[in-house]
Amino acid sequence: MSENPVDPNPASPPPPPSGGHHPSGIESEQRQWAMFAHLSAIAGAILTSGVGGWGTFLGPLIIWLVKKDTMPFVDDQAKEALNFNITVAIVFFALWVLVFVTLGIGLVIAIPAWFVIGIAWLVFTIIAAIKANDGVAYRYPFSLRLVK
Repeated sequence: MSENPVDPNPASPPPPPSGGHHPSGIESEQRQWAMFAHLSAIAGAILTSGVGGWGTFLGPLIIWLVKKDTMPFVDDQAKEALNFNITVAIVFFALWVLVFVTLGIGLVIAIPAWFVIGIAWLVFTIIAAIKANDGVAYRYPFSLRLVK
C-alpha cells in the first residue's frame, strides 16, 4: 500500500491584507465610490431618460461634488464618468439636430448611430466600473475633457 505523497503540513496562504488595502494601494472605500460613480450613469439611464439624457451624468456629478475633496481616486474617476456621459449626451443631441434639420430624413443615420453608441456606452461604462473597483484609473475613449 503506497502512501499519499501530499505534504501533511502544507504552507498556509498569507492572510488577506487588512484595513481595506488593495495591491493598487487604493482603499476599498475609494474603489467602491469610484465604481459607483461609473455605475450611477447606468442607474440614471434606467431611471430617467435613457442613454444620452440628463440622468446619465447626474449620478457621477453628485458623487464628484460630494467626494472630490476627500477621495482623490473618486475625484478622478467621477470626473472621467461625468466627462464621458456629457460627451455622449452631446453626440445624442447633435444627432437630434441632424434629424430636425433634415426634416426626419436624418433618422436613417441617427437610429443606427444611437443604437451603436448606446451599446458602446454600456460596454465602456461596465468596463470602467470594473477597472475602478480594481483600483485602476480608467480613461474612456472618445471623451471630451470638459470637467477638469
